[in-house]
Amino acid sequence: MSTYTLISSDSHIIEPPDLWEERIDARFRERAPHLVHEEHADQWYADDVKFGNIGTNQQAGLRFEAPEQLTAAGRMATIPLGGIDPHAHVKDMDVDTVAGGVLYPSQGLTVFRVPDSELLSAIFRAYNDWLADFCRPYPQRLKGIAMLNVDDVEDAVQELQRAARLGLAGAMITLRPMEHRYDHPMYERLWAAAQDLEMPFSLHVGTRRWRPVADVKDPGTDAVEMTNREYDVRTAIGAMIFGGVFERYPRLRVGAVEFEVAWAPYCMGRMDNVYTERAVGVRGQRFKGGALPSDFFRRNIFISFQEDDLGIQLRSLIGVENLLWGSDYPHAESTFPKSREIVDRILRGVPEEEKAKIAGGNAARLYRFN
Repeated sequence: MSTYTLISSDSHIIEPPDLWEERIDARFRERAPHLVHEEHADQWYADDVKFGNIGTNQQAGLRFEAPEQLTAAGRMATIPLGGIDPHAHVKDMDVDTVAGGVLYPSQGLTVFRVPDSELLSAIFRAYNDWLADFCRPYPQRLKGIAMLNVDDVEDAVQELQRAARLGLAGAMITLRPMEHRYDHPMYERLWAAAQDLEMPFSLHVGTRRWRPVADVKDPGTDAVEMTNREYDVRTAIGAMIFGGVFERYPRLRVGAVEFEVAWAPYCMGRMDNVYTERAVGVRGQRFKGGALPSDFFRRNIFISFQEDDLGIQLRSLIGVENLLWGSDYPHAESTFPKSREIVDRILRGVPEEEKAKIAGGNAARLYRFN
């Protein structure tokens, strides 16, 4: 049995059905996210927009016990208690030999689809309050990631500052903003605030602000979307790098969460090729001191993965210090309750010092676990 510390850089809560009814600003209560018990599943709606069902968010462990029972539908009545109760969550972490967890939403990932920006900000404020309360009993085991709406940058800055005061450890921003990419100057105040507060940003799978392909019913279950899901995060990171964000804010950290790892070396190589060999027609940011896009990737980007044997083989191209493991508990694809067994297999043959960093040390440093 391995002895390194496991810290999951990508775990989840499951939003209780009354979260927004109880916590959202009163003027938004009639339009707030609420659960509807439909024939085949419990569905979440907000402002008449359906943004997901309980589904695979609550089937941790089933892939090992009875994979034939996995379903995209689900009921709130069957969710694991660890999804909504911090004490049960920590007990499941103990079962899985996981020392700490970085917490993301479940349905909150897809609530980014709600088109009304003011409503979305109110949804996020209520969620951030609830998440801070969830983490409070275990401040050195549970680190919450706030949700930010970047449609209004000043509002996002204020909420980021408030999230830091609440004790949250970072913030999640959309993969695909509504109007402008992340190389636009409108985001400058946000990058500055995150660097000053030492709050890393996360780009989590499933968080598009808009859906560019009309005939995709659900990006979370569409096979083509799931196979090519890293396209969005490459675009977001590329905009930041080519936009000079990390040259201006060298201490800003941004993470690609739940996209696995193996795509990263190709992405870095492609960016360097475009920067050095394809200057005609794409000439833009020129970095100081001869720096290449891949230099900023290795310095400022971290990647949270779950099961990516090939990505680990390519770790030296990415930077061992940039790789963080995550269990994805309590979702259907989670490694729970076999996380240590799976991480041992993935890291077989990796030097012990590197194992310790990837399995938990990098996450401990980034999110300030004790």
